[in-house]
Amino acid sequence: MVRAVVGANWGDEGKGKITDMLAEKADIIIRFQGGANAGHTIVNNYGKFALHTLPSGVFYDHTTSIIGNGVALDIPTLFKEVKSITDKNVPMPKLLVSDRAQMVMPYHVLFDTYEEARLAGKSFGSTKSGIAPFYSDKYAKIGFQVSELFDEVALKEKIERVIVQKNVLLEHLYHKPLLKADEIFNTLMEWKKMVEPFVCDTSAYLHEAIKAGKNILLEGQLGSLKDPDHGIYPMVTSSSTLAGYGAIGAGIPPYEIKQIVTVVKAYSSAVGAGAFVSEIFGEEADELRKRGGDGGEFGATTGRPRRMGWLDIVATKYGCRMQGTTDVAFTVLDVLGYLDKIPVCVGYEIDGKVTTDFPTTTKLEKAKPVLEVLPGWKQDIRGIKKYEDLPENCRKYIEFVEEKIGYPITMISNGPARSDIIFRNK
Repeated sequence: MVRAVVGANWGDEGKGKITDMLAEKADIIIRFQGGANAGHTIVNNYGKFALHTLPSGVFYDHTTSIIGNGVALDIPTLFKEVKSITDKNVPMPKLLVSDRAQMVMPYHVLFDTYEEARLAGKSFGSTKSGIAPFYSDKYAKIGFQVSELFDEVALKEKIERVIVQKNVLLEHLYHKPLLKADEIFNTLMEWKKMVEPFVCDTSAYLHEAIKAGKNILLEGQLGSLKDPDHGIYPMVTSSSTLAGYGAIGAGIPPYEIKQIVTVVKAYSSAVGAGAFVSEIFGEEADELRKRGGDGGEFGATTGRPRRMGWLDIVATKYGCRMQGTTDVAFTVLDVLGYLDKIPVCVGYEIDGKVTTDFPTTTKLEKAKPVLEVLPGWKQDIRGIKKYEDLPENCRKYIEFVEEKIGYPITMISNGPARSDIIFRNK
């Protein structure tokens, strides 16, 4: 069976923890899109980790971790990450890398950094991991697949051809040093040595695994609202964040994805620029940020303080719809235990009219939140294992959200550890 774990909103929903937990019963975990630009924070018996490229199921010795063809593969970052976990006594993961995955080239990070600096106040809030230039090259058909590392003559010729274009930009737009073909080739040969033992046709491997009835987990990065087609364009990422893309980014048939677990946070947070209707500021935001997550709401990749807000039903309902949600995993519910009253954004007021449908970006920029206030439960809910043992107002909050978004909440995370989870049968 194939199940996907994806985000409903702007990312940072707690997908890493849910993947890590579900991986206990999985044979294979696949990253199918994105790159090292986002991070998943995991707390388990080995310690606390921020993963960026490795799937969140690498901590189990029975799992195989796959870097799918849809991933923006930063080879040195991947192996630095492998070392960072094995240094903490995690067993070396069983790792496979798709021969069709494309590589984040040394110059992609440079171009990302130069362009953000050039845009200054109009920048996209990039993590400067090279992601936009990488996908730009992929779709301009001047990217480099992992398989190309194994034909040195063709590789040299292609590098020469591609850097002509890059050097025009470096010289005339950015006024930066030019690229040298031999330096890039030598770097790629170092990368080849690192990645060669792990490269295979992962799509063929997965075809056999599905036939054999293996449990397979697709791990998405970011969330619905960062999707380049269906998100808050242009303040989005550069690869599709939707479960449907999992079939493409992993190389499996779409009809094999049987369960789509969409992760929803009990409040909202976002890193980077873009419309965020339910955003809060000042002391109210600082307090929620300080209490949020495990050790505060700061980006796993950037360390930037996340923007904070109340749960946005409009965005969440839309995000769940776009994912094709079968199950909602509701996370960080324990964080809200300090509040007397909990506001929830239930609609958007745009040009004097209230809507509960998520609009396109131009309208979104004008939206004001319509808030409904629910009573808090004023107690610590960590350690509770059964749904019926949660405080009444806590259950009412969950049931209110479930009714408004229209998708079943079957998992509730009430703490950062793998075991802090309540399963709820629907």
